[in-house]
Amino acid sequence: MSEPGNARSRRTRAALLDATRALVEREGVSSATMGAVADRAGVTRRSVYLHFKTRSELIGALFDHVAETEGLQQSLDQVWAAPTAADALARWGAHLARYHSRVLPVDRAFAQTAPADADAAAHRRRVRAANLASCTRLARRLSDEGVLADDWNVGAAADMLYALTNSDLVEALLVDRRWTQRLFSERIAALLQATFIGADDGVTSSNPRTAIPGGR
Repeated sequence: MSEPGNARSRRTRAALLDATRALVEREGVSSATMGAVADRAGVTRRSVYLHFKTRSELIGALFDHVAETEGLQQSLDQVWAAPTAADALARWGAHLARYHSRVLPVDRAFAQTAPADADAAAHRRRVRAANLASCTRLARRLSDEGVLADDWNVGAAADMLYALTNSDLVEALLVDRRWTQRLFSERIAALLQATFIGADDGVTSSNPRTAIPGGR
């Protein structure tokens, strides 16, 4: 039985986006031309244009493709399902270790190219907007549950969470310093809880930590 046309089309589209990601990670965003993507995917340039009318559309679709492939929504769902805001902070650390380590190569490639490439810049803006929205949701939950430390408001807490949700932090600890994902998530959780939870509120978490030990 032949493969249905819509299934075949989805498979080709996914292959094109996989090829785009591979080019971006290995050779930089500028290498991801329509012709190069076609060659990488083993299809004709006409096939690329049947799915993406422009390079901008192709690069723009990469965000959703990477997010779906690496399980962004599933990772965030674990944060939002936390029973308390303090526990959500702990799960946020695990989310950074889990998801952001997977997308580090593509994120670094876009960061390096964005100033000179309009398509890359648009991709970066979308990534940053999505990150900030998640950080704001987390900060608002802290406030709504009444555990946000007095010297923070929702906007400032969201901004700080956003600043800590970046490739430099992930790369510095997981790659340069060779921390394990478990160590990274535990210590980020301890840092976030100590920073954002009010002193009189305590920490109710599935992974409470009273100290941050040295060593790896």
